[in-house]
Amino acid sequence: MIGGYGNANILNDCTISVDQGEIAVVVGPNGAGKSTAMKAIFGMLNLKQGQIVINNEDVTKLEPQERVLKGMGFVPQSNNVFTTMTVEENLEMGGYIRRDELADTIAQIYDLFPVLKEKYHQEAGELSGGQRQQVAVGRALMTNPQVLLLDEPTAGVSPIVMDELFDKIIEIAETGVAILMVEQNARQALNIADKGFVMVQGENKYIDSGKALLENEEVRKAFLGG
Repeated sequence: MIGGYGNANILNDCTISVDQGEIAVVVGPNGAGKSTAMKAIFGMLNLKQGQIVINNEDVTKLEPQERVLKGMGFVPQSNNVFTTMTVEENLEMGGYIRRDELADTIAQIYDLFPVLKEKYHQEAGELSGGQRQQVAVGRALMTNPQVLLLDEPTAGVSPIVMDELFDKIIEIAETGVAILMVEQNARQALNIADKGFVMVQGENKYIDSGKALLENEEVRKAFLGG
């Protein structure tokens, strides 16, 4: 992928991929282009070069809502819930493209995130940061995505909540969903990753399994605090 805003390229020939049931994590310093890459994959940024492919189908020219229909779900880092709507209304909004009954999928999301079942009638704006993230992920799952993009899912939450969210992300991947995640908590994210991409200045600096990147001395010194 090559792309950016205006004449300035933020992505400089980077490649990111994830397979069904895998967790792929993109890490790197601030300003490396991680979130920009996620926006490009979801169609919120036009590429100057490169392709976005899902299930061997080129979706590069499709709008974000069309990519959702092709099996892509996206949870942005901020402003990712409707704060004045209840938890259940947020989930129902996530199913807007579906023409079938939503009740079974909502029940599955409540099984995954039991606290949301307890608070189903509460406005999302009244929830804690971690609970809001659960609503945001749950809403994205309402479309039954094949690929779920998560942009900084643990931003601003406590270490305990971060661990809980990562456990849930593993559970989602085990159902066969491909998960592509940008994450600032690089060490913890790579610990659950099947595959990791270390991005620097819009390029792939390292690509390997999460375990191998954690054991790579250069990666540890440069990006994981030694």
